[in-house]
Amino acid sequence: MHKDSKRREALLYHAKPTPGKIQVVPTKKYATQRDLALAYSPGVAEPCLEIEKDVNNVYKYTAKGNLVAVISNGTAVLGLGDIGPEASKPVMEGKGLLFKIFADIDVFDIEVGTKDIEEFIATVKNISPTFGGINLEDIKAPESFEIERRLVEELNIPVMHDDQHGTAIISSAALLNAVELAGKKMEDVKMVISGAGSAAIACANLYVSFGVKPENVVMFNSKGALRKDDPRVTDMQRPYATDKHFDDLAHAMKDADVFIGLSSGDIVTPEMLLGMADNPIVFAMANPTPEINYNLAIATRKDIIMATGRSDHPNQVNNVLGFPFIFRGALDVRATKINEEMKKAAVVALANLAKASVPEQVNIAYGETKLTFGRDYIIPKPFDPRLIAEVPPAVAKAAMDSGVATAPITDWEKYKDELLERMGSDNKMIRLLTNRARTNPKRIIFAEADQIDVLKAAQIVHEEGIGFPILLGNQEIIKELKEEIGFDTEVPVFDPKTKESEAKRLEYAKHFWETRKRKGITLLDAEKWMRERNYFGLMMVNTGEADALVTGYSRSYPSTIKPVIQLIDKAPGVSKIATTNMMMTARGPIFLSDTAINPNPSADDLARIALMTAKTVRMFGMEPVIAMVSYSNFGSSHNEGPSKVSQAVAYLHENFPDLVVDGEIQTDFALNPDMLKSKFPFSKLVNKKVNTLIFPNLDSANITYKLLKELNKAESIGPIILGLDKPVHVFQLGASVEEMVNMAAVAVVDAQEKGRKLNK
Repeated sequence: MHKDSKRREALLYHAKPTPGKIQVVPTKKYATQRDLALAYSPGVAEPCLEIEKDVNNVYKYTAKGNLVAVISNGTAVLGLGDIGPEASKPVMEGKGLLFKIFADIDVFDIEVGTKDIEEFIATVKNISPTFGGINLEDIKAPESFEIERRLVEELNIPVMHDDQHGTAIISSAALLNAVELAGKKMEDVKMVISGAGSAAIACANLYVSFGVKPENVVMFNSKGALRKDDPRVTDMQRPYATDKHFDDLAHAMKDADVFIGLSSGDIVTPEMLLGMADNPIVFAMANPTPEINYNLAIATRKDIIMATGRSDHPNQVNNVLGFPFIFRGALDVRATKINEEMKKAAVVALANLAKASVPEQVNIAYGETKLTFGRDYIIPKPFDPRLIAEVPPAVAKAAMDSGVATAPITDWEKYKDELLERMGSDNKMIRLLTNRARTNPKRIIFAEADQIDVLKAAQIVHEEGIGFPILLGNQEIIKELKEEIGFDTEVPVFDPKTKESEAKRLEYAKHFWETRKRKGITLLDAEKWMRERNYFGLMMVNTGEADALVTGYSRSYPSTIKPVIQLIDKAPGVSKIATTNMMMTARGPIFLSDTAINPNPSADDLARIALMTAKTVRMFGMEPVIAMVSYSNFGSSHNEGPSKVSQAVAYLHENFPDLVVDGEIQTDFALNPDMLKSKFPFSKLVNKKVNTLIFPNLDSANITYKLLKELNKAESIGPIILGLDKPVHVFQLGASVEEMVNMAAVAVVDAQEKGRKLNK
């Protein structure tokens, strides 16, 4: 993307539709005067008096127990340096967003206008009664050490400076596993650390707590190795100062077992790697450019165990694996601090998780056949859904064992269930979807690329590595629009109506006519249709010149789906196509079928729609739990609608007994597990979380998904076409840029799946 265009996009993202990235949302009813009287005066006096009697009641009656302050003075913001408290606010809001989406923790970001240590500490102490925990962020060293030390000592809530400890915790987990794979011992490894700031010292301290000997560590700053006789070495750095002489970094790395990079890019050469010991461990964590390029490193040493801070290489050391889950565990036992035992518990939990069998959802997200513990997988992936259920309990238990927990957990299984339930509101599926598409991007046709929003979607698909766009439409208009939005990459552009496309158009027409000449299609008809971009694009997919197609932005769904049905064959065994919409709801993703094609499906059709939807749900790494919905429950009505649903369920129970499906059932019972268990304990859906709804007709499905989308602002991906032999998908008329990008990602994943089946 053009630099100015990317800058504009980032600014628009933060400015529109509402400035910033976070907001306060009420958690209680407020519709009536009675609600307001309870929320404020006079009702609010009652919890105030209870808290006055016992200050711990603040956790019972307020949001304190799930509220963390992300606090900075803006003195060390990312790679931008000392830019001031106001300029740091977007970063602090972003940190708040990560807390929420990964661990369901609410955040107020606090930007403090002082560089004075005592003033900063006093400010944080004075506001601390509001919060259940304090996350210090982007405060420059050495002040950050003293600020954190004092606040940990003087406050009775968890405090952690993530810049210091986040990288230390994640890289320690990776180091434990890397040392094991290398056949070495922590107490024996010789380590070189490039970087001597707060993160480097925190890393070294944690490594030492796991067995690394300080005398085996050589730490470098920009001036060279830290030396004991150098008066500039701080008290925090002193344990890693040496009395040995090293000419340079290369000299220090000779025969070293481990290199830890927390400095700047491209400072390590292949020759330095070749001088290291057998099975060298290299964590090149400078961002965005590692100390040595990943591909260069693994080409230089086949025995290397390599990690970086980048998401496009194996073994990403990503702080998001740590801080949300550490605070989650600390908050849930009302810990008075985050101590070393809790940090080490997080390290061990992460290291062990990398050794456990990986869920299919994670394999799918990263495009792997099977992720297994080894040189390319020494640390869990950020999208791993097990993190929320594994790390917080480990941290919470360590808090209890070390005596800093004030609200101990007794039922650990119940606690894990509660943690998993918190993630129902997290919209991970889109991130999983786009991440999976990036693992094997495909050639994808945008059939209406002379519409600016469609072109923007194609640009994002290209720049995010989701796919390789092929643009159809008026070439002059596309050229002008590309210049306008800064889409300066050369990609294929075709206009089916032009002279340049005539040969291809006639070739496609003949090909189509040969397959349809006994079904009433003339060659003249075929030639005329190939001037239309949808027909032209669909033939590109049919002939293998493209992998997938998306269309429908500027035309009604019925008119767009017609050529798809004419030109694209059904998948083997499919008698009728259908559609599903994946809705991102507060309880997690829910698939709704059929939302766009079949007006009044028969019982047989409903059963087939359920089976096709189940296959799609599995494509997204989920196991389908299907409710066949109606206005009645299990035979309470014998009218035609409920009866056909009941017949479809009977067919599925008899022929697909392993499929979790039941009905006919009303939607509220399907989605409310307590109601279902109370009234219909015999149902196959009891104690299951329904993630798929099959509707009795098009009216009910289409109305439901659009109601969810508009009233609840539930994000929708779809309608996803089910049952075609080729990856073709149709937008709803006037779809947003984001919806089109998501649908393009679906098309790419669909192409990956269909390609995998062909290669079997």
